[in-house]
Amino acid sequence: MSRRIKIKRGLDIPLEGEASSRVDVDTHSDLFGIVPDDYPGYTWKCAVKPGEHIEAGDPLLMDKTLGKIFLTSPVSGTVDEVRRGERRKILAVSVKREGELKQVKYPDKITKENFVDALCRTGLWALMRQRPYDIVPSPEERPRDIFITAVDTAPLAPALFRAEDMELLQSGVSALASLTKGNVYITFRAGEALQLSDCEVIEIEGPHPAGNVGVQINHIRPVDKGDVVWTMSVDVVRRIGKFVKEGIVDYSAMVAVTGPKTINPHFVSTMVGASLKTVLEGFLPEDKDIRVISGNVLTGEKLKADEDFLRYPYRQVTIIKEGTKTEEFMGWASLNPMKYSVKRTFPAFLRGLSKPFPFDARIKGGHRAMILSGEYDKVFLMDIYPEYLIKAIIARDIDKMEQLGIYEVAPEDFALPEFVDTSKNELQKIVRDGLDYLRREI
Repeated sequence: MSRRIKIKRGLDIPLEGEASSRVDVDTHSDLFGIVPDDYPGYTWKCAVKPGEHIEAGDPLLMDKTLGKIFLTSPVSGTVDEVRRGERRKILAVSVKREGELKQVKYPDKITKENFVDALCRTGLWALMRQRPYDIVPSPEERPRDIFITAVDTAPLAPALFRAEDMELLQSGVSALASLTKGNVYITFRAGEALQLSDCEVIEIEGPHPAGNVGVQINHIRPVDKGDVVWTMSVDVVRRIGKFVKEGIVDYSAMVAVTGPKTINPHFVSTMVGASLKTVLEGFLPEDKDIRVISGNVLTGEKLKADEDFLRYPYRQVTIIKEGTKTEEFMGWASLNPMKYSVKRTFPAFLRGLSKPFPFDARIKGGHRAMILSGEYDKVFLMDIYPEYLIKAIIARDIDKMEQLGIYEVAPEDFALPEFVDTSKNELQKIVRDGLDYLRREI
């Protein structure tokens, strides 16, 4: 019998552009890129040079600290570019594909003794995250518990698991259970739970952010100072399960192309790090006043469709209107029923706030001092005072940050408070900077 968690607060953002069940297979992508910023917690250095030929599964980058964790190429081909930014920071490493896409078979036998090393060498390790700090975990530490989420409640997010992946999921869960003396918790949406061994199954119901693993940890077993837990999505566990069961490193990615400006939203079957220019062929409107986001609208990365790559976690792209034209008739006093407001400023609630809206990227407000109005608490589901934690982070008060629960949170936990924030503060950036600062100091 699984445990059930019921969430009453939160907010489901009714965004237009849900993907249909249609799936197109991407056979045209020939440029793939890995972005080291998607894997926080380490400084990455190049393991290849432009013009060098590599095989699928070969390392592109490795961490400078331990020299054990690798980010690997999803395809065979030639290293096209090592893209650098200020102070020669590596922004991306791209590979020009040569030949057909193929599955990558790990050359060695996978045993209990070499399991961690094998995950590090194949790049699968970097897909996991650790709390505190929301970083790639250290292979030299073992977690108190492991938390897996099979729920994504973000706007237009696709389903995270399929029933036919049951065996792979079980293999992954059993393998991960050997890495902790504690429990493996896996959370499903209410009514969709699978019967799995070597773990405790949790069911959760409620609006976003019920699918955030931080919310699930807070309701199951919170993180205290000194604790280390690992988190990941069920998609990562499926990849690990396939690796354990078949010895295959799975670089495939089923991507939902969504959003109100998307032409015929549906799925694309492609590979990790595929060029957005190819993936989005046929999806982009003629209107150039658009924003392309790799991920969902709350936590995804704003990208350029003609030169960037599909970013971690490699399962969603959202296209919305940028909204560069700011002049509107009557502005905030408009009676337009298609204007959305959490606080019922506009009459849209009369048509039902659950009906989809064509959101754009405008902030629609001015930056101002933080208002302690309790508006964060309506959408923040953890047993933490979010306004006070944000103020402690801004003040760099480590004692207050620890007392107010910074070890439990990640930037994604503040995405919804950022959406409803009257003061228009960049809460996710503040939390990311605070976590990095705390890690450096401690």
